Amino acid sequence: MSFYRACCLFFLANVVVFSSCRKTEKTEETEVAGEAVKVAVPAFSADSAYAYIEKQVSFGPRVPGSTAQQKCAEWMSGKFRSFGYQVTEQKFNAVLYNGKTVPGINLVASYKPEATKRILLAAHWDSRPISDKDPHQKNKAIDGANDGASGVGVLMEIARNLARDSAEAGVDFVLFDVEDWGAPEGYTGDVSELANGGWCLGSEYWSKTPHKAGYSAYYGILLDMVGAADARFYHEQYSLHYAPSIISTVWNAASQLGFGPYFPNTPGGGITDDHVPVNEIAKIPMIDIIDYRIDSTGGNFFPYHHTLGDNMSAINKNTLKAVGQTVMHVVYQESE
Repeated sequence: MSFYRACCLFFLANVVVFSSCRKTEKTEETEVAGEAVKVAVPAFSADSAYAYIEKQVSFGPRVPGSTAQQKCAEWMSGKFRSFGYQVTEQKFNAVLYNGKTVPGINLVASYKPEATKRILLAAHWDSRPISDKDPHQKNKAIDGANDGASGVGVLMEIARNLARDSAEAGVDFVLFDVEDWGAPEGYTGDVSELANGGWCLGSEYWSKTPHKAGYSAYYGILLDMVGAADARFYHEQYSLHYAPSIISTVWNAASQLGFGPYFPNTPGGGITDDHVPVNEIAKIPMIDIIDYRIDSTGGNFFPYHHTLGDNMSAINKNTLKAVGQTVMHVVYQESE
């Protein structure tokens, strides 16, 4: 979704497979990782996730400093509060690659804030201010239906289910702002001194100054560009480095749930995304579920990445279901 000025480095790695299971209390029963223990979790509604994505897009491009940013932030905060969550709005100023400053709003919605064991689920919610990869118009702000809104839509549907059918561990949903305002394609200026090349400014800020002093989590899962048709979620390189056991747990769950074609059990590229500052600054092991497609020429993001074609027509409910049900199974397996 965002910038993905991705150091797309390919490598071979062998990942040890394991998983843990526990019985929870709801509707779908599925064997996880081939074990006999059944895990019952709510059914993830792709229709509901789609509606949450559509609502975000309806505000217009969610560019930091815009009216759409303000209105969408208010709606998301209100929606999480309607689920009964504790919501924190973290406002900050972000300095861009070109020296300009824009206002950012990170949102944190906490489920069972009193729980000691915490899981971090995250996505970025801003949309890119320029369509620099569009073949026709390169200076228009994009809808960011997949690159931004899709991850948030999936998280909101997971949050809705948790509010009705509780899991044991505490969960913090963190929505990062100003992730996608990196330098445009073909930029000739020097960004080598900027952390993450000028991307991921909201997650960098949160990682340095979390919503609660001393905050930590057992692990985190980042969702980025999780709504396009024919999506492929390979093992992202930084995720393998910092959190290989979480990669194993998530990909095993996807396989056993029947979503293996979306989650190839294969190493992919290294992507500069919001999980990098969370891993390196906040020291929370976090993986990135991100659509990055590998072919004979290397790899690339979904076809409408950073173009005006990243609108609601790019969203596929089958992909939303695959990602949402998989992540929800992993969350419901956690015990306090």
